[in-house]
Amino acid sequence: MASSSTSSPSSGISPGVYGTFTNDFQAQNQAPDASPDTSSSSPSSPLLEPPTPTYRTTKMFISTGAPSLRGPFLLAALTSVCSTGFLLFGYDQGVMSGIVISTYWLSAMGNPSTLMIGTITALYDVGAAVGAIMAAFSAEELGRKRSLLVGAGVLTVGSAVMGGAGERVQFMLGRVLTGIGIGYITSVTPVYQSEISSAAQRGWQVCCQLTTMLVGLMLAYWINYGLYYHAGSVQWRFPLLFQCVFSVYILLLTPFLPDTPRWLIRHSKSSDKGLAVLARLRGKAEDHPDVQAEKNEIVEAINIESKEEGGWMDLFRGHGIASHKRFYLAVGIQFMQQMSGINIVTYYAPTLYEQSLGMSQEMALFLGCFTQLWYVLASFLTWWMIDRVGRRMLFISMAIGMCIVLVCEAICVAVGGKSASVAAVFFVFMFEACFTWGWMATVWIYPAEILPLKIRAKGAALAAAADFLGNFLVVEITPPALAHIGYKTYIIFAVLNIVNAIIVWCFYPETAGQTLESVDQMFAKQDDVILTDGKDSWYRKLQWEMVARAAKNRGLRRRTHGQRGSIDSTVVGEGDSSKGDEERIEVVGRP
Repeated sequence: MASSSTSSPSSGISPGVYGTFTNDFQAQNQAPDASPDTSSSSPSSPLLEPPTPTYRTTKMFISTGAPSLRGPFLLAALTSVCSTGFLLFGYDQGVMSGIVISTYWLSAMGNPSTLMIGTITALYDVGAAVGAIMAAFSAEELGRKRSLLVGAGVLTVGSAVMGGAGERVQFMLGRVLTGIGIGYITSVTPVYQSEISSAAQRGWQVCCQLTTMLVGLMLAYWINYGLYYHAGSVQWRFPLLFQCVFSVYILLLTPFLPDTPRWLIRHSKSSDKGLAVLARLRGKAEDHPDVQAEKNEIVEAINIESKEEGGWMDLFRGHGIASHKRFYLAVGIQFMQQMSGINIVTYYAPTLYEQSLGMSQEMALFLGCFTQLWYVLASFLTWWMIDRVGRRMLFISMAIGMCIVLVCEAICVAVGGKSASVAAVFFVFMFEACFTWGWMATVWIYPAEILPLKIRAKGAALAAAADFLGNFLVVEITPPALAHIGYKTYIIFAVLNIVNAIIVWCFYPETAGQTLESVDQMFAKQDDVILTDGKDSWYRKLQWEMVARAAKNRGLRRRTHGQRGSIDSTVVGEGDSSKGDEERIEVVGRP
């Protein structure tokens, strides 16, 4: 099992090695029944002095946070910082929508061309992809908590550079730095939230993150609209600097919060810290059966995954639990999210209304604000659907819905006229609804659920990088595409949505309602599990076998536990033995 590499400030040796060395030294130089020899006149070596109580307390605080926070209050605090991270993500996506049409900003940037505006806007996504890749290299060693602090710190610097920019190059540098910060934040917060949440609560708590992202998006639009009537550079400087309020909130609160039990258990010599945090999260005693059962499940999963040393090549190895294929699923779903075309609306709603529908700049900004308000309101339905309907069905149905809406949007833009413009606005609203119901929260929670623990930090970070690279592609091509091919832009993304739906149907298994460890067990080789009854249609044979296995597991859990609403979090292969073999799925080869 990996151990933490945090160094002792006085010795430069990792605390784990330091403690082991000290204990060995004392054992070799003291008889079992002897008391410590305090009469020695030789000075003790500073290297062998045990850590002071202050050092131990400080080190414990860094990893486990304030011990007074527990239960619902601790979960609320953790959810608030994770959600604020995604609020910053949404705010940064929306803030440029009003800035790129500000005459004061255009003048300060030297009146850039349409292509250059797209590049300046998209540099944020380049930075975010870089930040996500950096997080892939460092997040597992830093932990979820410290990675979030790094991201918030870099974002604060980038926002200050953008808000104080006097020319284009400085602004572009600030845009890249802000993106790097967001790359870190969005790589770690879904994993952070998923690893602290129980299986039954995980879906809606991650939805909370994504709703706050939309709140940030909406807030950016309304601030841009409110400052539209103010002359001077404040029209674009204030919106860029305002996001520092949220990043500073993360920097102030996160030090008092713990890292996740899974990370602490994996990176500590014992499970004590992780167990303590787990008990605080669940609001129960450490020896409570539920806490012990969850801890044992985490330890078992870590032991299974730690048979081989973790590394980058593990992203491309199966390890008996299809790790490599699960990594491809995580990267694919986040890239496909951007191929839905959402950022045509997110980044360029005012531009779309102004250029495609011929509205005034003021009306375009105002309508863009209401578009994002609807975006937020529609997202609350996802809180109810995500665990009841499941990830897979939402992916498929809403991708088909977005395809239909985009075709209708293209027809309206091609026809033109007042009535067609009204209909086009309606379809923009419907597109955002379909996206937030099926491809917003579900996309960000799926990688953290599908990836095994050993590659979860690296895999989730690279999946986020794929999202940002797709985002960069869409944001870069949208302005020239709308200018040159007009309504045909929507047709392209309509086709891509159908492709997304087909890929999900063929390859993406359901993960709703399962503990993160039980997903490993579902992917383990199970020679005695019957996946088909011989009556499946030919088109069912086009699906990956794990899709059918996940569907059967989900149906079994529902029948066994009599639940038709939220899905029970029972672990596959860990059913109640009193229920008989006919109600269980045995996992062959499981320790």
